[in-house]
Amino acid sequence: MKMTKIYEGGYQWIMYGRDPNKKDNIVDTNQYIVRTANKCLLLDPGGVELFAPMLAAVLHHAPVDEITDIFASHQDPDVISSLGLWDQAVPHAKLHAPALWEGFLRHFGCESIEYVGIPDNGGIIQLDNVDLQIIPAHYLHSSANFHIYDPKAKILMSGDVGAGLEAAGGPVFVDDFDAHIENMRFFHQRWMPSNQAKRDWINRVRKLDIDIMAPQHGRIFKGDDVKRFLDWFEALQVGIAV
Repeated sequence: MKMTKIYEGGYQWIMYGRDPNKKDNIVDTNQYIVRTANKCLLLDPGGVELFAPMLAAVLHHAPVDEITDIFASHQDPDVISSLGLWDQAVPHAKLHAPALWEGFLRHFGCESIEYVGIPDNGGIIQLDNVDLQIIPAHYLHSSANFHIYDPKAKILMSGDVGAGLEAAGGPVFVDDFDAHIENMRFFHQRWMPSNQAKRDWINRVRKLDIDIMAPQHGRIFKGDDVKRFLDWFEALQVGIAV
């Protein structure tokens, strides 16, 4: 899997993904970490098939005892089916995940890690002196769903919003927004069920100062492409099954 540093400013945001060796019958995913002086947060650490390469990659940046926190935006297996293995590797860590999904996520294995249920209105994850905001994104596409906003780095980790499905191993950043639309259209129309939820999320996110929007699948948006995505998504009719 590729490793890309997307922010360095006293601490780091790192993305792993766009894997050219991914099997064709498994959707490609982006995993993120936030590394501060003494702590490391895993964001949507991935499916069980990614556990070994993810652990090896993260250990290049943080010793195992400093992997202190894990965030799961929602319950899907591509996001968090590796939980049972992380539970064994970092039993001292905390799992920040929707409170609504606790009884379901424990099926993946959660015996030692402390489950920190996120209430519907979101909250804060504190890593050393970095406060990350947990932004509600309900029904996009899960009934309890959250994104992570870093106001200092001006990064929004946007989960499935902004996802693009294309051949693995492609560019990390969007380089031609208009051409990238066709990688996103079907995914958003089929997997996002509610135009009202979409509008609520857009109204909330437009108030944030975002330089980088980092989704769970496909390319990362930066600069003016963040606004281009919000404008495109706002005009798109979602919840379409054909």
